[in-house]
Amino acid sequence: MVLLSAQAMDVAQIAKVTFTTPDRVRDVIHNFNTDGFESLYPRYKGGRPPKFTGEQRAEMVRIALTHPEDYEQPFSIWSLTKLAEYLVDKGVVEDISHEQLRTILRNNGVSFQRLKTWKESKDPDYEAKKERVLSLYRLADGTRKRRHDDPDHVGCLDEFGPLNLQPHPGRQWACEGGRGHLRRRRRRATFTRPHGVRHLSAAYDLRADRLYGHIKARKRRGEFLAFLRYVRSLYPEHERVAIILDNFSPHLTTKTDTRVGEYTAAHNIELVYVPSNASWLNRIEPQFTGLRYFALDGTDHPTHEAQGRAIRRYIAWRNRHPRDRRLCELVKRQSLPDAVLVPAVIADQITAGKTAGLERLRAWCRHRSPARLRCAESFQCTSLGRLEFGVATLLLFVKQRSITI
Repeated sequence: MVLLSAQAMDVAQIAKVTFTTPDRVRDVIHNFNTDGFESLYPRYKGGRPPKFTGEQRAEMVRIALTHPEDYEQPFSIWSLTKLAEYLVDKGVVEDISHEQLRTILRNNGVSFQRLKTWKESKDPDYEAKKERVLSLYRLADGTRKRRHDDPDHVGCLDEFGPLNLQPHPGRQWACEGGRGHLRRRRRRATFTRPHGVRHLSAAYDLRADRLYGHIKARKRRGEFLAFLRYVRSLYPEHERVAIILDNFSPHLTTKTDTRVGEYTAAHNIELVYVPSNASWLNRIEPQFTGLRYFALDGTDHPTHEAQGRAIRRYIAWRNRHPRDRRLCELVKRQSLPDAVLVPAVIADQITAGKTAGLERLRAWCRHRSPARLRCAESFQCTSLGRLEFGVATLLLFVKQRSITI
């Protein structure tokens, strides 16, 4: 506008060329005549200042992650109402709405979650077994180099069941309020279940990302050996296969029954057992979540044959669509947490209150992802060997030498 005005164009012509109003043109020219080139630079004012400081937000998150009984409150959980009232009573903030408190907590990665169980393994060889399993996972994922004694294939094996003939809970599309020409489906009552149960023996090839399964009436050592022979037949006999599985008694070799050990030794198979009470280390467990969601939820099969056909169809579909978005979401939600991937030496140093442990944790998180780095940056090691909680939660399991991030 200033250049056009210098070329002797009037205000109306300048407004027409620049697609603006004549008043806007006059303001720009008058400001330029008054302030010169300074008037052409934008004048940022920064917007409204934040209502709560960083220290106040950190204190809100810290209190939300604690137990109300620690502050002598007569309830077991923090609701938004109770938490907001407590923050005002203690002088953390002068006033705060429930929605603003929810937003602050959500922005710092804190949400209202269902309480879940955590089973601690009491296996004396927990660390050695865990590291062996994770080493095989890294081999299958291609994140470490192959050594001369490594197996050619890595898989997971487990049983899923019992499979009952009963109406399974689930969800469905239906007309609102029960209206419409089609009535919504209902779950029938099952007072008797005389048809027995079935069990799914399943194996998961980590490198090929394929699921295999056989449905059996029992899950004894004989059925396990039959399924193991099927898994062995999927690979050439000269290639070594490592199978990760739990400590279920039919999987073990006993003094009175040595069939499992004899078969694995004769057919180039390595059975890698997860620590006791640590079946969550088995990567086939999240695959069962997808099977339950896609093939069983909301169903009421009349016979075991019909239920078995539905499971086999799902396994075939899953192997054709391993990157299905919803399937990947379910598997990721139930997959192995990053807790067990934290090296034990780092956890030991943090437990001892050493600054080097925290620095190594930051370096490890920086290598993994920026989100974990932000989590690690929110902690400080004190001289007393304690961990002070910041905006994210880090639960330190000293007995298992693992960190849940």
